[in-house]
Amino acid sequence: DNEVIFKVENLTRRDGTARNISFEVRKGEIVGFGGLIGAGRSECMEGIFGAKPISSGKIYLHGKELKIKDTYEALKQGIAMVTENRRETGFFQNFNIWQETSVTTNLKKSKLGGITGLLNEKAERAKAEEEVEALNTKCSSVDQMTVNLSGGNQQKAIIAREIDKDPDLLVAVQPTRGLDVGAIEYIHSQLVAQRDKGKAVLLVSLELDEVMDVSDRILVMYEGELVGQLDPKTVSVEELGLYMAGAKRDPVPEEV
Repeated sequence: DNEVIFKVENLTRRDGTARNISFEVRKGEIVGFGGLIGAGRSECMEGIFGAKPISSGKIYLHGKELKIKDTYEALKQGIAMVTENRRETGFFQNFNIWQETSVTTNLKKSKLGGITGLLNEKAERAKAEEEVEALNTKCSSVDQMTVNLSGGNQQKAIIAREIDKDPDLLVAVQPTRGLDVGAIEYIHSQLVAQRDKGKAVLLVSLELDEVMDVSDRILVMYEGELVGQLDPKTVSVEELGLYMAGAKRDPVPEEV
């Protein structure tokens, strides 16, 4: 099935960190973004998610053009994002673990996105406990404040919450940073599970092995532009490195 779920046309950010970015993500596909620090990958994702303004470009989900003015609008439209800076933008500072993971249910119940008081606390706590166990999250209980967890354990709570939103497009920026090997494998399995459900997944990581092992296709960015489209099954680390360093570039076709 080659159905295109998500499409970006000529996305450009006002600060110039992403310029004329165009690509597609098909149903059941993980597209990884390769590039060095400062290549513009995270900035491109922020533009898609409405976290930072774009000056031009169009974004489509299931063929419908989206007007995303902010992150809440992105969430309502079916886009979820694991942000790069978990401390500043990843979680609610005054929530405990079960509240953090249940915020998705809260958003679904409220047309305005406010606190509704309609949550089934018992069910949400039970779900949070299952997620804590699955991710081997080190915490005293699901009543522990998320802000008091270690960085790696905060990331586990964030990942569980975003996947629970059941988005059409999941954007994962550095999703396994700071995690142990077991948790990394679990996160990768969750990304693959999203793909196998027919969702679209965007993966940004500084770990080359992660991009090459998890992605179905790799797009490479260099200095704010797309410079190549590569097959992770056939490309070598050396060749990928050449694209990332700007020593090699190809025009990325619009129809991918």
